[in-house]
Amino acid sequence: QVQLVESGGGLVQAGGSLRLSCAASGSIFTYRAMGWYRQAPEKQRELVARIWRDGTTNYADSVKGRFTISRDNANNTVYLQMNSLKREDTAVYYCNGVWNYIAYWGQGTQVTVSS
Repeated sequence: QVQLVESGGGLVQAGGSLRLSCAASGSIFTYRAMGWYRQAPEKQRELVARIWRDGTTNYADSVKGRFTISRDNANNTVYLQMNSLKREDTAVYYCNGVWNYIAYWGQGTQVTVSS
């Protein structure tokens, strides 16, 4: 059974940093891709960052240069380092994993950036 469990969200002031973690069941190397999405109130869920099995990464334009996705294969964990946070980064952040061409989601973790 595929399970993704996020942690690391919270309240931070604008300009601050947070690191989100996503612990996956089984080896993350078996996932075709893993990523982070976010959903703000009354907005659609959007891709924030993604890392493919070969290590290639993709970022939303709004977070380029501020966020970094990485993985720890030994601990089956994917991270999202978020720096220079802005109020508009406030959202529920979801971990996503594509395993056997099926997308799986974590339960989400709230990130709130205050001014």
